[in-house]
Amino acid sequence: MSTPVSKHIRLIAFVIISCIGLESGISQKKEDFTEEVALISQKYEDLKESEQRSVVFTGSSSIRLWPGLEESFPDHQIINTGFGGSESKDLLKFIKPLILDFRPEKVFIYEGDNDLEYRKSPSRVLKNTKKILKKVWEKFPDTEFVLIAAKPSPERWRLKRRFQRLNRKLEEYALKSERVEFANIWDIMLMDEQLNESLFEEDGLHMNEKGYALWYEVLSKYIN
Repeated sequence: MSTPVSKHIRLIAFVIISCIGLESGISQKKEDFTEEVALISQKYEDLKESEQRSVVFTGSSSIRLWPGLEESFPDHQIINTGFGGSESKDLLKFIKPLILDFRPEKVFIYEGDNDLEYRKSPSRVLKNTKKILKKVWEKFPDTEFVLIAAKPSPERWRLKRRFQRLNRKLEEYALKSERVEFANIWDIMLMDEQLNESLFEEDGLHMNEKGYALWYEVLSKYIN
């Protein structure tokens, strides 16, 4: 016969197991981008057969939410395959529908923001980034890349030093590599080395029009 103590122990164990299962479900949900990627791919279905080389902007939500990105560069065939919440490993996983299917002439990548939030190291981000570039070059050896610096934001300012380490690694890699450039959007988003909070939405993570205007100012220099 069960004692009150044993019942209590079983109750605690049940709660712990339930919480682990809940966290596991959340983790799986975060990492499952299959449906979102399919919708992005479908959106640009007609351009997959295009003879014109594309300029692909991809990465996490800072790319996905860029209003009017395609219209910002009217002289180029712009593809926006950003998918919110993604990490560098997710872009590597979905590299074919998000990059390779569009015969990229140039690829702008914004990843690392979420990686660092989820406690991935700057070295891991760089490692995944190198794998992404290698896979693209295997099919399109002349493709050029622009690695966009991880941005400063109020929500993740506590991770400032890790973001700066990642940006240094990306910049150093770009300086040593052919067909790779580093776009420093970090400095322009600061005022006297302090974060310019007027560039962000209320969530403190995603940018408003002022923030994207600064991004355009920097990134437009890398469009041929």
